[in-house]
Amino acid sequence: MTSVGTSAGTDTGAARAAVVRRLREGMAHSVLSFPLTSFRDDGSLDPDGHRAYVAERLATDPGAVFPACGTGEFFSLDEDEYRQVVTLTVEESAGRVPVVAGTGYGWAQALRFARIAEEAGADALLVMPHYLTAAPQDGLVAQMERIAAGTRLPLIAYQRGQVAYTAESVRRLARVPGVIGLKDGHSDLDRLQRSVLAAPEDFLFFNGAATAEVQARAYAAVGVPAYSSAVHAFAPEIANAFLAALHGGDSGTVDKLLRDFYVPLVELRDRVPGYAVSLVKAAARLRGCPVGPVRAPLTDPSPADLAELKTLLTTGLDLVGAAL
Repeated sequence: MTSVGTSAGTDTGAARAAVVRRLREGMAHSVLSFPLTSFRDDGSLDPDGHRAYVAERLATDPGAVFPACGTGEFFSLDEDEYRQVVTLTVEESAGRVPVVAGTGYGWAQALRFARIAEEAGADALLVMPHYLTAAPQDGLVAQMERIAAGTRLPLIAYQRGQVAYTAESVRRLARVPGVIGLKDGHSDLDRLQRSVLAAPEDFLFFNGAATAEVQARAYAAVGVPAYSSAVHAFAPEIANAFLAALHGGDSGTVDKLLRDFYVPLVELRDRVPGYAVSLVKAAARLRGCPVGPVRAPLTDPSPADLAELKTLLTTGLDLVGAAL
């Protein structure tokens, strides 16, 4: 006779396996969407604007949607705002694609957000790099173990900033029940190759560089073809055209988009700390998306940088036959 505990564990395992399967399918055919969070001009959360914006992202067929993560200014949301953002995204998604909510800070705070995400109906969690403190590999793994033990939702670890897992640590993470994958933001391809080889075949990896398309071919060469796209947050036409060219082996189109749009965007992004989010939000506003300003400590682009962004965005859209 099966015990209640065993049955519950089996149910959780089956649910996690289903999430992995859906994420893998989504990652194979489309980019991963990291939506912005909509604020009003006074900095308050704009639920109606956020719902409309997320609906527009979902209409472009992303592989999965990741609300309240780095691009969504997770670090600036209180718990009630986080609940609203995740809930609205789940409602708009209506089961069409997996919803992976951000969580983070220390493990105790991460679990507070994880419980909210569970209640809101999220499918999984992206664990953002912990706050401030450098940590040894044993501590990084222990952090994920503590979070995994406190939530039924599967976890994707995110290495960026002070968090960088060795291949052995990735091997250990893959053995933690509930940890299903890794988002890489370091672009250390030697380390990443070792991690891919150390992990089991069903462990998910994806390219999470700030402008992932620039390094998409290099990541694919080490076995990580899937990626998140910041450009999808404001110009899904460009993001989808790039992916189609990449998958279709159209190196001419890939090179032209990189040369005339993506690389100049990276150069503009690198001018000011925080532009990886601020420029994305400004570009979305240029296209009429109701996302509002960024919150401090981020700052909106200067008038000169905004004008340059508009020119660059127009160029990128022209390349794929779309308009501002």
